[in-house]
Amino acid sequence: MDPVVIPILVAAIVVVFLVAATVRIVPQARRYNIERFGRYRRTLQPGLNFVLPVADRVNTKLDVREQVYSSDPKPVITEDNLVVNIDTVLYYQITDPRAAAYEVADYLHAIDQLTVTTLRNVIGSMDLEGTLTSREEINARLRAVLDDATGKWGIRVNRVEIKAIDPPNTIKEAMEKQMRAERDKRAAILHAEGERQAKILTAEGTKQKDILEAQGTQQAMILRADGESKAVELVFQAVHRNNADAKVLAYKYLETLPHLAQSDNNTFWVIPGELTEAIRTVTTAFGDQASGTAPPPGAQREDATDADASDKDHVGAPEVEANSTLALDAVAAADEAAKQAAVAVSDAKAEAEAAGETRLPGREQASGD
Repeated sequence: MDPVVIPILVAAIVVVFLVAATVRIVPQARRYNIERFGRYRRTLQPGLNFVLPVADRVNTKLDVREQVYSSDPKPVITEDNLVVNIDTVLYYQITDPRAAAYEVADYLHAIDQLTVTTLRNVIGSMDLEGTLTSREEINARLRAVLDDATGKWGIRVNRVEIKAIDPPNTIKEAMEKQMRAERDKRAAILHAEGERQAKILTAEGTKQKDILEAQGTQQAMILRADGESKAVELVFQAVHRNNADAKVLAYKYLETLPHLAQSDNNTFWVIPGELTEAIRTVTTAFGDQASGTAPPPGAQREDATDADASDKDHVGAPEVEANSTLALDAVAAADEAAKQAAVAVSDAKAEAEAAGETRLPGREQASGD
């Protein structure tokens, strides 16, 4: 090999080594701490950077993005002397790479231990119930303490969350029993409330039903009474319009009387005072037929009285005999009048039926004409 080529190759290798040792390319979101002869010199920013070969070296490479650190469960004693295991999740970010590298040896271990001590101080002043229901308060107090302590380390704690609170098994069983009893209590209360509401609604429905039925019965009675009043009015107008005589009215009156005794619970029947008047009307209506066959009882009685008066001035014994004869004649006349009244009632019934079929339509036709 040519002696001149060898020095050139050595020089080229040296130049390449010096260039490689001089140039530093830093990725985005990374920070490199540079030391010169063992002393901190500067922090390289993302991009192309130049350092002195051999004199400068990269001490630490840090990631300045927000990071998550999950610690192992730590036993903590509450105010009521119960041991609970608590897991925490820490969200932090490096804000000062120099302080994070030179102010603390291991910032993650330091943060973990600080979290444990802070948790013991915070939860030591709370009972188990307060610990389980006050996570937001515990998170806020943890964040305040950690942010104050890690500020000089060049680390900002963004959030601290309690991932899990694990009480002892006996406490878990007691809590489960308490929750079960509480749920049974709520179920019983809801069931009782439902039954109460159902009874109230049923009572209101029954009340509304009774009210509606009473209103319906009232309306029905009013309509029935109105209909009966209109029917009576129409019958009354029809009777007066057709000018029904006394025989028809008397017959209808007698025809209605048997309906008063149709009930099974009637033990006696009170005959109205108008019955004799109705019988007298029917009897008088057919009196012309009876007068042709036998004298009225009143006429016989008047004749007997006249005869008695004319013979009174004569002898006493003939007067007594005449009076006895007159009395017997009056009894016979009364008996005959009763028989004639019964026949007259039967004839009046037949004539009234015939009059209702023939006479009334004729009058309606006459009134229509």
